[in-house]
Amino acid sequence: MTIEALPANQPETFYRGAGRIAGFRGAPALPDRPEDWVGSVTSRFGHAPSGLTTLRDGRVLAEAIAADPEWWLGPGRADTGVLVKLLDAGQRLPLHVHPDRRFANAHLASPYGKTEAWVIVSARPGAYVHLGFARDVEAGELAGWVAGQRIEQMLAATNKVPVAAGDAILCPAGLPHAIGDGILLVEVQEPTDFSVLLEYEGFGLPGGHLGLGYDLALRCVDRDRWTPARLDGLRGTPARLLPEAADEFFSARRVRGGDRLDQGFGVLVVVAGEGRLTGENDDLPLRRGDTLLVPYAAGPLRLDGPVEVIRLSAPAARRRTP
Repeated sequence: MTIEALPANQPETFYRGAGRIAGFRGAPALPDRPEDWVGSVTSRFGHAPSGLTTLRDGRVLAEAIAADPEWWLGPGRADTGVLVKLLDAGQRLPLHVHPDRRFANAHLASPYGKTEAWVIVSARPGAYVHLGFARDVEAGELAGWVAGQRIEQMLAATNKVPVAAGDAILCPAGLPHAIGDGILLVEVQEPTDFSVLLEYEGFGLPGGHLGLGYDLALRCVDRDRWTPARLDGLRGTPARLLPEAADEFFSARRVRGGDRLDQGFGVLVVVAGEGRLTGENDDLPLRRGDTLLVPYAAGPLRLDGPVEVIRLSAPAARRRTP
C-alpha cells in the first residue's frame, strides 16, 4: 500500500468548533480544536511543530518527503505546494486577511502567500461569509478601525455572501474575509499560516500582524470595492469546481465513482457516499469523512462506487518536470 489513510490532525486554535469534524469524520469531539490539517507540512505560525502531519509509522510527513521527494512528489518537485484543512466554524471567525506572494517574499521570507478556497460541506440555513469590502476604504480609515477595534463598522463595510453545501469560493490573498458560524468546509490554500487579524479583541487575542507591526501589515489588505459581479467571479461553475484564477495556486477537482485519477501527489477528502480507490499497489474502501494522502508513487488510480471526493493538489503545471 502506498496511500495513507490519515487520522484527524487537530491543532489548538483560538475559536470554537461545534463538533462538525467529529460528526463528519467519526472522530472524538474536540470543540476547542475546530480545524483538521490534512497531509500538512506547514506549522502554525509561531507554534511549530503544531499543525504538522504524522504518518502511521510515526514519521513526520515533512521529514519523510525531504528524505525521498521523488517518491512522494514526483520528478522535479521539492514541496507539496498546498495545505488542506477541514474547518468547523462554531462561531463567526474574526475578520482577517492573508498576504500575497509578493508581500510574503518581501517581508516574510516566503515564496508563498496565502490565497485559499473553500468547498462547503455543510451549512446551516442562512449561513454566510464576509468577503471583501463593499466600498472603497481609505488606508487611514482601515487603520483607525483596527486600532480602535471598531468591529461593527468594519463588518458593515464588507459584503455578506450567502453559502450552502456544495458551493466553492476562491478567496484571493489580500481580500478581507470572515467565515460565518454554522459552516463545515474543506479549505485548500498555499502552504503557509500567514494571517493579519483585523479583528482580535473579542477573541481574547493581543493582535495579529505577523510580527511586522500593523503599519506595515495593513499594506497587504485589498481595500478596493468588490461588486457583486466581481464576487460572482470567485465562485465555481458546473464545469469546474473553482474559477480559472485559482489555477495559479492550486488544483481542486470533484471526482466521483467511475472517474480515473492521474498520477500525482495530492490529498483526497471524501465528502459523500462510499466506494473504493484502487491502483497498481492500492485497494482501499472509502466512506464519507475519510482523508487520504496520495503519493506520486501510487501511480494512476480509479474511483468506484456511489462516492464523491474532493481531490486537492498543487497546480497542474507545478507537478510537471521543469
